[in-house]
Order: sequence, then C-alpha cells, then structure tokens
Amino acid sequence: MWNEWRRPGPTPAQRRRDIGIAVIVLLCAVEVTTLVNSMGAYVFRDPPGLAAQLAWVLALSVPLVVRRRYPLAVMLVVSALFIAAQVNRAGDTLVPSAILFLAIYTVGAWEQNRRVARWSRIGVIGAMFLWLGFSLVRSLLGPKGDFKDAAGPIDPVLASVLYGLEFNIFFFMLAYVVGEMAWSGARRRAQLEFQAEELRRSQEQNTRGAIAAERMRIARDLHDVVAHHVSVMGIQAGAARRVLDSDPVLARDALQTVEQTARTAISELRGLLGVLRADADTDLKAAPGLDDLPELFDSARAAGLEISHGVYGDVREVPPGVALSAYRVVQEALTNVVKHADAQHVDVRMRFLDSALELEITDDGRGRAVSTSPGFGLVGMRERLAVHGGSLEVGPRRDAGYLVRASLPTLLEEKA
Repeated sequence: MWNEWRRPGPTPAQRRRDIGIAVIVLLCAVEVTTLVNSMGAYVFRDPPGLAAQLAWVLALSVPLVVRRRYPLAVMLVVSALFIAAQVNRAGDTLVPSAILFLAIYTVGAWEQNRRVARWSRIGVIGAMFLWLGFSLVRSLLGPKGDFKDAAGPIDPVLASVLYGLEFNIFFFMLAYVVGEMAWSGARRRAQLEFQAEELRRSQEQNTRGAIAAERMRIARDLHDVVAHHVSVMGIQAGAARRVLDSDPVLARDALQTVEQTARTAISELRGLLGVLRADADTDLKAAPGLDDLPELFDSARAAGLEISHGVYGDVREVPPGVALSAYRVVQEALTNVVKHADAQHVDVRMRFLDSALELEITDDGRGRAVSTSPGFGLVGMRERLAVHGGSLEVGPRRDAGYLVRASLPTLLEEKA
C-alpha cells in the first residue's frame, strides 16, 4: 500500500508560501547581481550588461512560484535557463545555483510519480555534468588562469578541475538526497496520521461494542429479575383474588408473598441500575450469587412449587461473574417452570467439577400452550454462558417435564 503512496498536492497555504519564497529569491538575486557588478567580481569574462543579468535572474526566479504544483516542469525550465544563463556569461552563479538546488529538491519531495522523479533528476544531473565537462574542456583549451599564489603539491589546473567536480558532486547529491528525505518524511507523517485515524476508529468501535455488550448484559439482568419476580407476584395475586372471600388468611399470606417479592425485585433493580450512576449508594444490594439461591427457592415455593436442591462435589468459591450467571440460569429456569409448565416438583442440582460448575434443573410438568411471541429467556441464558465459554443444554425429558443443564468453566477464571 505505502509503496504506491502518492503525496497530495500542495495546500493553498503552501502555494502562497511558494510565491513568498520566489519573491525573496528574486530580491536576493537582484542584490547579489548588483553587488557582483559593483565589485566587478564576475564569474565569466565579458558578461552582458546589468539589465540583461537581472533579466536572467528574473527568468530563473519566476518558475519557483509554482514549484510544488508543477515540480517536474519547473526543474526542467530552471535547468535549461541555468545553462542558457551560463552560455550568455551571466555575472553571478550563486543565486542561480541555489534556484537549481531548490528545483531539484522539489522534484524529489513533491513529484507523485516516483519513477519519473528519480530518472528526471538523474537526467538533469547528468546533463549538468555534461555541461560542466564541456565548460572545463573549454576553459582548459583557452588561456590558463592566473595561479600566481598557488602553493600546494597538486598542479593548479588539475586542482581547479577536481575542486569543480567534487563541489558539483556534493551539490547535486545533496539536492537529490534531501528531496528523498523530504518525501520519505511526508510519507511517514501520512502513515502516522492513517494509523492514528485507524486507532481512533478502532477505539470508537470497541467503545460501541462495549456499550452494546453492557446494554445486553443489563437487558438480560432486567429480563431475569422482572420475569421471575413478576411471574411469582402474578400467580400469588391471582391466588389471593380467588380466595379473598372464602379464605382471608390464605389471601393475606399470598399478598404478603407478593409484597416480599416486590421488595426483593426493587432491591435487585436498584442494585442493577446503580451501576449506571456515578453517585450510586454504597449500601445497594450486591449482585446475587450462589448464596442467594435459597431465597430464590423460597420464592418459587411460594408460587406453589416443590423444590429439592442438591449440591455435589467439593464446594468452593467461584468467580463472581460465574456465580451471578449460575444464579440467573436457575432463576430463569424456575421462571419458565412457573410460567409455562404444569409442574409440581422441580429438582435443582449443582455439581462442583474439577474445572467447571454444572447446574441441572428438571421438572415434572407437561407444559402449557406456548405464547406466539418468542421470549428471550433461553437466548439470555446462552449469552450469559457464552461470555464464560460455557454450554447450555435444554429440551423436554424422555418421561415428562423439561431439562435445563448448564456448564460454566471456572478453572480459567480462577487463574485470571
């Protein structure tokens, strides 16, 4: 992906900055050209007049206005003008060399087609060295320069040639390398921005997932609490209504059960909704666990069921999440018996295995007419068990009644 990355074009601010840079370069070129002519320190003999020299530096500076928009075209134009200015013996080469450096650098930093950027710069640099070689040969064939102060061990003419070659090699290699570094830096910034955006999106997705999971958990808990307790309350209230005139004592006991069940439901709802408030009271009832199963059985007995409860294996403490899920599974199973089964007896067995907690709830009912609207009890149980990597088995028994068997791994969570 990033090997084929293309740098976006310059922004409006960068385009305005290019205009400012071109103006500054032009002013510097005018000043240096004026100073060189004032001193008479010409690079070439017999230069043209000052006005012609200023025209050359103006022509070299103007293309910089669009150097980042059209880097390749600017480099080619500046290179041609640079050689043309030297052919016409312009008085100064300092600012024109800086302009050429900037044009070569810009191609390396901004040209989107990297193959074109590489070979166009190599071609321009090669052309410049050809021109340099032609100039050196022409100077060697012409009158020798004045080296009256030469004192080194190398022939002054050879030293002059080597100096020119090495300076130009350094000059053009620097322009090439700095351009590549600028382009690599821009790509690295783009990568970091892309990664930061991907991280932001991932965090948003994780946040949305966590919110959805929390909503699902709360929905499951609300379903378990409301479905169980309201079912018991409905049955007891119906029983009280039927015997209100014939057996006031029994009606009063049923109404007391409704009251107690309502208080329990309110307490569990407060404990559940308290996690949604930052200022939740510290005395709210904690999430129910295995120790709260006897109260659940008493509530089911109040609804007219016979409950038998057996615990097998070495009893030990299990993680709070496993205990809550086990409680909710038993609660949902008893709620389904109260609502949908013509049952008299429910058997609840809890087995502590080496690495799991197994629950088995069976009843002796034959079932009632099933509502046309699907419920969420079994779905909620499966989701609860899936969180812990557990399994659920449900279905009618061979003889009569219904079976709910749940297995909750405890070994991994205990290690965690």
